[in-house]
Formats: sequence, structure tokens, C-alpha cells
Amino acid sequence: MLLIFYLFYLVVFAFGASVGSFLNSVIYRMDSGESFLFSRSYCPKCRHKLAWYDLIPIFSFIFLKGKCRHCHKKISLQYPMVEAATGLIFLLIFYLQFPFFPFFARFSLFSFQFLNLIYRLTISSLLIIIFVYDFKKYIILDSIIYSAIAISGIWYFVLAVFSHAFGKFDLLNVFCSAFGAFLFFFFLWFVSKGRWMGFGDVKLAFFMGMFLGSPKIFVALFSSFFLGAIIGLGLIIIGRKTLKSEIPFGPFLVTGLFIAMFFGKEIIDFYFKILSI
Repeated sequence: MLLIFYLFYLVVFAFGASVGSFLNSVIYRMDSGESFLFSRSYCPKCRHKLAWYDLIPIFSFIFLKGKCRHCHKKISLQYPMVEAATGLIFLLIFYLQFPFFPFFARFSLFSFQFLNLIYRLTISSLLIIIFVYDFKKYIILDSIIYSAIAISGIWYFVLAVFSHAFGKFDLLNVFCSAFGAFLFFFFLWFVSKGRWMGFGDVKLAFFMGMFLGSPKIFVALFSSFFLGAIIGLGLIIIGRKTLKSEIPFGPFLVTGLFIAMFFGKEIIDFYFKILSI
């Protein structure tokens, strides 16, 4: 049984890595304006069409030693890193949603657990796109952040309509968290006239509050600013950035959101435990 348990989660990781490979294609083609649904993958350097064995997540990069099979130019580390990160994130989401194996004993396509799983996997995929694209291009695409907000809105509508089956949820908490985070970031954006952060970060903060609710939104924002300060200071110390350099904040916000989603409850419990000492 233990072997089956590990094999199942290995399949989950492989599925996530495959989604990560698709997300890499989406990120690249959103920049180039090409369709990511109806065209084959190719090397961005020599434009040669890639065979299926060149597209095996993570392993193809290792076997090819990080170089294109045809032109022998280096393949960006972005590709295996996104694949591995997506696999790990999917694995964590699956584990937290179905911590006991075999989950199929209570599996249903219309159960709250399964629908919530699909919702979180979809949102996580969009967040990975936001992370990478903002890291590379210093912009959060409206098409992605608005899609995340719309999907969350639909999910909350489903929860409201089927509250008798899925249980009640605190819509006021979601509303206050979303607009509270939005107003805080809007204030920073307005006061700095966009120098401290872009308006895309304001929209992302709104979504974070909407997705996480309170008190997890506070964990996400604290983690984001803390990581941003530490990494920004480190880059200045090693001479990669100056105090006037622009650093995309979206990746830190996304990282903070994932920290809050996976470990928010434990962090909050630890905080209150310290306060009670």
C-alpha cells in the first residue's frame, strides 16, 4: 500500500510538471503573440520543430544537457524550473486536499473536494504565469489577472448557490479582504505615482485578498514584503541592483500567496502561540 501511495503522488508530480511544460509554452507565446493551442513547440533559437522526446518535462533538459538537440544552443533554465515548481505545487495541493490515501474511496466529480482541487490547480497555473512573466517582462498581464479574478468569482458563486451541499462560507470576509488589500496597494501606488509598484500589483493584491481571505492575506502580504526586502537588499549588496533600480514585485506577491495557502494556518498558530507566552 505504501508503494502505491508513493507511485500515486509521483504521477501527480509528473502531471504537474507536464502542466508546467504547457505553461512555459503559454508564457513564450503570449510574448510573441502566437497561438499556444494550435502550433507545435519549437526551439526559440533555431526554430526547429521539437519531437515528443524533446518535450519530456525536466528529463529532456537533463538528457540534452541543457542544449537544443539541433542547434546546440543553451536552453533557458526557466523551462525545467517552471516544470519542477509546477509539479511540486500540484503535489502539495493534491496532498493538502486529499491527505489520506486512497482518496477515491470518497471521490466524486461533483464533490466539494474535487471541485476545490480543480479551482486551486487552475489558479496556481495562472499564478505561475504571472510570476514568470512579471519576472521577465516587469508586467502583470491583464488577461491573466482578470481571468484569475473571474474564475474566483465563479467559484464563490457556485459556493453560494450550492451552500446547502458545500457548506456556508464567509462572503463578507472575502469582500473585505479583497478590497482591503486593494486599497492598501492602491494607496502605495497613488502616493508613489507608480514608482514603488505598478498598477498590476494593485490588481494582484485584490485577487490575493479574494483568494485567501482573512487572516491568511496578512501572512501573504507580510511574506511578500519580507522576501522583497531581503532579496532586494541582497541584490544591492552584491551590486546587481541599486536603490533606483526597478524590481518586479509580482513574483514576491505570488510567492507570499503560495506561502499563505500552504502554510498560513501553521504560521498564524505559531504567531499566536508566541503572543501567549
